[in-house]
Amino acid sequence: MSVKMGVLALLVGGPGYGYQLRGEFEHRTGGSWPLNIGQVYTTLDRLERDGLVARGDADDDGHVVYTATDAGREEVARWFSEPVPAKRGRDELAIKFALAVTVPGVDVPRLVQVQRASAMRALQDLTRLKRSADPTVDLAWSLVLESMVFQAEAEVRWLDHVESSVARYMPPAVHDAVNDGEAIAAAACGTVR
Repeated sequence: MSVKMGVLALLVGGPGYGYQLRGEFEHRTGGSWPLNIGQVYTTLDRLERDGLVARGDADDDGHVVYTATDAGREEVARWFSEPVPAKRGRDELAIKFALAVTVPGVDVPRLVQVQRASAMRALQDLTRLKRSADPTVDLAWSLVLESMVFQAEAEVRWLDHVESSVARYMPPAVHDAVNDGEAIAAAACGTVR
């Protein structure tokens, strides 16, 4: 999601100024996506340039208040009516494993275990948070939190798949290179196996 559409959607809900919009965005997303205030004001300038918001006068506290224009409301309506494109391509974790299975000396099963332990810790933390969340009080945060839980669960399942694929398909020569790499590293450190 772009910050542009998030800020614009908030302005469709009513007028606002930079710090107010940042706080509202972070509140509605449970703080899962903190915004830099400079990013908010840059976004407001671009939205105004594109005719999607109008800059109003300053309020009594000196805050410049923005409102969504008709074009801005149409843009948000369009955004809410279209699906979010599926994430494809550059997934750092998938690329790391794709390289790990092809680079000699990488202990891929250990890499799987390290990543799985990290994902499980994240999943446990998210599950604890989920227990304290009340969707009747804050549905927006509950939805964001549940999305993060599902993503962590999917990562663990994918790591299980990686582990079984490596055991089934990784050529023995690569496994031997891992062992040779460990022996070379041990020799370089002065330790004997």
